[in-house]
Amino acid sequence: MLLLTAFVSGLVFGIGLIVSGMADPNKVLGFLDLAGPWDPSLGFVMAGAIGIGLVAFAIAKRRTQSFLGTPMKLPDARGIDRRLVSGSLLFGVGWGVAGFCPGPALVAVGMGEAKAIIFVAAMLVGMGIFELMERWKAAR
Repeated sequence: MLLLTAFVSGLVFGIGLIVSGMADPNKVLGFLDLAGPWDPSLGFVMAGAIGIGLVAFAIAKRRTQSFLGTPMKLPDARGIDRRLVSGSLLFGVGWGVAGFCPGPALVAVGMGEAKAIIFVAAMLVGMGIFELMERWKAAR
């Protein structure tokens, strides 16, 4: 049941990314380009997602188990530190340069976007480097 729910959730999420335009790097770059012909439509998509997320997290905080019976595992970190800020900056630069963030990039790979394949490959390399650095720091 969990695998089926995960599959259906991912499918609905992917379709939502396609319908909203989040999987189209030109639309994303049009939203991020405040100096050019700005396209505010993704702002409405993000506002809707934030609204739904706020309600979902408010409900989730009061629960110990998910609706499928698995334990709730909400993040407990609340602080803003150098790692969070530098990671956010790196994410923003990558999003602005490529027009992709990880979820929509995976959807675009499924749509056969060559630019997304390169983005996802670079993302995986970056994740690998991060993991190696974390292991190296832990071993010191």
